[in-house]
Amino acid sequence: MATLSLKMNEAVSFITEKMNGLHPEIGLILGSGLGELADEIEQAVHIDYSDIPHFPVSTVEGHAGKLVIGSLNGKTVLAMQGRFHFYEGYSMQEVTFPVRVMKGLGVKLLLVTNACGGMNPSFAAGDLMIIEDHLNMTGANPLIGPNDAELGPRFPDMSTAYTPELVTFTKETAARLGVNVQQGVYAGITGPTYMTKAELRMLRTVGGDAIGMSTVPEVIVASHMSMKVIGISCITDMAVADELEPLTHEQVVAVANRTKPKFIQLVKELVKDVTL
Repeated sequence: MATLSLKMNEAVSFITEKMNGLHPEIGLILGSGLGELADEIEQAVHIDYSDIPHFPVSTVEGHAGKLVIGSLNGKTVLAMQGRFHFYEGYSMQEVTFPVRVMKGLGVKLLLVTNACGGMNPSFAAGDLMIIEDHLNMTGANPLIGPNDAELGPRFPDMSTAYTPELVTFTKETAARLGVNVQQGVYAGITGPTYMTKAELRMLRTVGGDAIGMSTVPEVIVASHMSMKVIGISCITDMAVADELEPLTHEQVVAVANRTKPKFIQLVKELVKDVTL
């Protein structure tokens, strides 16, 4: 059976042949409603996930399922136009495989975005939240199983998984743009169900400010491979237990689309100004 390193190297080799000599340093995971940012990448190379060895295929509405590699605001980026989720039936290792491949292609910084629910009552739908830390409430971990020491340590430290100086940098950049941002802890769950009132009360009590079904596995693997990380959430709905109302995916996407202009503006400015 092929090892993780072998699978990673096969995917890296395939993508490298398609990249026309490009060397991406920033990896972007574009969540629900943000895929259009990839359309602004210049001199772009597009690769369908289905063509890449060992890559999963995105099954969620609003996720295009392409890698887009090219220039964005003067930096060479590799953007995932759609991501994978544990609830789709993939293993944690499959969900995070693209992050492994990014590292193999030379990416130093992972900028991960998502759409999520706000549990902090001071938040509002349409807010952006800089992720300063997370709670892994999935009951799983992408590092379970044999560890390849060439990829990272057996017991990686997670105390600075969201690079502290880049949390500050993101906050300062948003302020300069006049984009109001929140800051908080992202609670990662498996989904695909939205949470009950009792579950939301529990997660808020233990320190969660927002809740979503992605991001945590990718950040664990990025940290395992010593990548820098910026995480930004779009608060698409308020998941406050005492005020909970029925929610659909269509509502989530609609709010994400309304928030898109300021979200894209912030991400583009971060790409332009970040020091790698």
